[in-house]
Amino acid sequence: MSRERFEELVAEALDTIPAELAEVMDNVAIFVQDEAPPDDPTLLGLYEGVPLTDRDTWYAAGSLPDRISIFRYPILAICDDESDVVDEVGITVVHEIAHHFGIDDARLHELGYE
Repeated sequence: MSRERFEELVAEALDTIPAELAEVMDNVAIFVQDEAPPDDPTLLGLYEGVPLTDRDTWYAAGSLPDRISIFRYPILAICDDESDVVDEVGITVVHEIAHHFGIDDARLHELGYE
């Protein structure tokens, strides 16, 4: 799958985020990267930043944006066809956005996101 098509799928997954949640996402940028970090090459996505639930008065408006990375090659490696990619991209995007909202992996697992 081309990078352009993959980026379209990420954009489509972002469009499925309920408006009331999208409106409160704050200071976060989303990127597509081909490769996951070398220390975890099978990682599908990564949230780096300060979750909304941990921000306090020390968190300045001028802070650099949090970063969500969606890793194309690892996702493509576990999928059999485009339908699988669509599903996995959707799950990964929601998973990483949940981290932005302060939801940890244990709670995501309880909710059915692995």
